[in-house]
Amino acid sequence: MSHFSDGPLLAAYGWDESLEDEFSVHSAAGLTPARVVAVHRGLCEAVTADGPARASTPHADRAADPMAAPCTGDWAALHPAGPDGRPMLAALLPRRTAIVRAGSSRDSRGQVLAANVDTVAVTVSAAARPAPARLERLLALAFESGARPVVVLTKADEVGPADVALAEAEAAEAAPGVDVVSCSALAGDGVDVVRAVLSGTVVLLGPSGAGKSTLGNALLGDAVLATGAVRAGDGKGRHTTVRRELLPLPGGGVLIDTPGLRGVGLQDAGEGLRRTFADVEELAARCRFGDCAHDTEPGCAVLAAVDDGSLSRRRLDGYRKLLREGAWAAARSDARLRAEREGHRKALTKWQRQMYKERGRDR
Repeated sequence: MSHFSDGPLLAAYGWDESLEDEFSVHSAAGLTPARVVAVHRGLCEAVTADGPARASTPHADRAADPMAAPCTGDWAALHPAGPDGRPMLAALLPRRTAIVRAGSSRDSRGQVLAANVDTVAVTVSAAARPAPARLERLLALAFESGARPVVVLTKADEVGPADVALAEAEAAEAAPGVDVVSCSALAGDGVDVVRAVLSGTVVLLGPSGAGKSTLGNALLGDAVLATGAVRAGDGKGRHTTVRRELLPLPGGGVLIDTPGLRGVGLQDAGEGLRRTFADVEELAARCRFGDCAHDTEPGCAVLAAVDDGSLSRRRLDGYRKLLREGAWAAARSDARLRAEREGHRKALTKWQRQMYKERGRDR
């Protein structure tokens, strides 16, 4: 049976013929395709061709690698009935894209925020004036995922037109080549413009208090997502969104709202940094020396651009900072892999010694 032709509900969540082909081996095994809508401890909410389902995830919580655990946006294969009688998650399809930030633990493993995303709406408040360094960090995260980033400036009604124009200009400098749009989700102004630049599976990404849930409700056409006020002193908000949840959009596509990000660590974001700082990378290609550090080297095209004002010193400093962070994260990941290989080697040696010892006793 073709799930693609018989599942209009799944198609509304992004199911297509390519996924149908990928799923064929699971279909032959009697498994059912589903998209993960939300994840809880030991359970995940999903949507199937027959409607919503709550499936157990017996192996996911015990996974050695948190990257292998299911997350919102994943496409999954469900067994119709697990040991507890409810559907059971049997496998995840390979992720086309994934937003991964550095985990908070010391083992250098990443955390997947959302999977199979097409558009990342980097959401910041025009009223709070977007911090360029934070915006560049979020853009690197978005670019590294493989999705297309868009910068959305919210709360345009809280400041004057001149302030909105200034915020747009500053965001455009930090995000060259990326669409920058502004709106007032509460008033409805500019929401159509935002909607026009979003497509497919859309994730709202940004700090607390940026108005992601309010924007999400405007895009959804209903007050589905919880919202809260921000503090008057610093413009920061509480985490009114406490989990990632996937919801269908009225005009097609789906939306994932995410909790506010107070800190974003980059995880193996080399390509994301190259695309975020494409202007700096283009200048660097013209430097006299291939290993130019853009510090004091003669013939440095990057420093020349800073001197003539075509590249800001702040942007160069931001580029250097994120490059250093990326190099540190890569070294940390390499150290973890070396430790894992050494642990495996020691375990194998111990097993071999025990086996030889037992064989000696048998003789």
